[in-house]
Amino acid sequence: MYFREFKLNWVTLLGCCMGMALGSAISHYTMSLMGPPMMKEFHWSKAQFALIGSISLLAMPLIPLAGRFTDRYGPRLAAMVGFSAVPLGFIAYTQMTGSIVQFFMIYLLQHVFGVLTTSMVFCRVIVERFDTARGVALSVLMSGPPLVGAIAAPLLAVLIRNEGWRAGWFALAAVSAVGGIVAISLMGGTRRGPAKPKQELHLSRAELFGLLGNRTFLLLLIGMILVNLPQVFASSQLKLVVMDNGVSDSLATWMVSLYAIGVIVGRFGCGFALDRISAHIVAIAALGLPAIGFLILASPVSAVWLLCGAVLVIGLAQGAEGDIGAFLISRRFAMKNYSLLLSLLTTAIGLGAAIGSLFLSLTLHSYDSYTPFLLLAVGATLIGAVLFFLIGKTPPQDIVPRPFAMDPS
Repeated sequence: MYFREFKLNWVTLLGCCMGMALGSAISHYTMSLMGPPMMKEFHWSKAQFALIGSISLLAMPLIPLAGRFTDRYGPRLAAMVGFSAVPLGFIAYTQMTGSIVQFFMIYLLQHVFGVLTTSMVFCRVIVERFDTARGVALSVLMSGPPLVGAIAAPLLAVLIRNEGWRAGWFALAAVSAVGGIVAISLMGGTRRGPAKPKQELHLSRAELFGLLGNRTFLLLLIGMILVNLPQVFASSQLKLVVMDNGVSDSLATWMVSLYAIGVIVGRFGCGFALDRISAHIVAIAALGLPAIGFLILASPVSAVWLLCGAVLVIGLAQGAEGDIGAFLISRRFAMKNYSLLLSLLTTAIGLGAAIGSLFLSLTLHSYDSYTPFLLLAVGATLIGAVLFFLIGKTPPQDIVPRPFAMDPS
């Protein structure tokens, strides 16, 4: 049964992988390559560029709406909307005139709609088709972005060096547009049960309050915020950080690929573990791991092998948190609101990244060093991992209304 699920659904899995890899997530593995040449041409400071992660705060109120849109109208239509916005956003970057506010506005608009090319769309398709092999299937899905990132980073770096950063954005726009069309063609539709759609998707006020007071979900939300505080480091600052430790430009580019490889390995390892070991044990082992990498980067060491090890370790853990969150939601809550619940986790991820971005900008402005932020990342990562562990072996559950809550319907 385990391998039969892959035999029956491999085309759908392939389409979803392409969608995950070539949508909004591709920016996570390429922004740190675009940053240095754009900063040089437009005279942006490190502190200014570090604010990019905080821009997602403005889009957060809309993320649950995107999740509900996906639950109601299906992943295919949601992906169509998302893949209309992402390539247009990449093209818009090429028309910038130098204002960092202009850069932030394009980033915001692209990600408001680009969230419909992320896990809340594609994970729903996968968890509807995989049960026994769900952990590995989610790992395969989540491995799409880092795999493309590992391949794209050195190729994109050569293109930027020879043709300029604008050519890099045009290339990403073309790849995203073509990949989105293929992904939507392969991914299939949503499996709907016999219940009427409106009744199936109804979430009463009582259920909503029950969700917000649910211990498991609260631990998931808070833990997800904490483990994602350092996300801005990996998405836009990785190359700058290792270059500050004495690494050359070309080697720093390959380290971005090494980080992506670590994400792939981490996600597969996490997926196999989730199908065999209790998720809370997998969580504390995997999500606490990057603290070691952050501690190494915060130290004055300049040994290349040690810095490479730190980047790899951070990548291994980055590959786990998305899998664990999507897996726990699918096992412990009803599927009727899966995309909505996952969108709330996505909001927590964005909130953590935004808060981390603000802290990074403040510490760079005050100390002109990455060390204070990296030490903060060590503590946040460890506490977040412990919160995931505290979920424990609680039984699967639906959203249960509180006894005193009134259902307005």
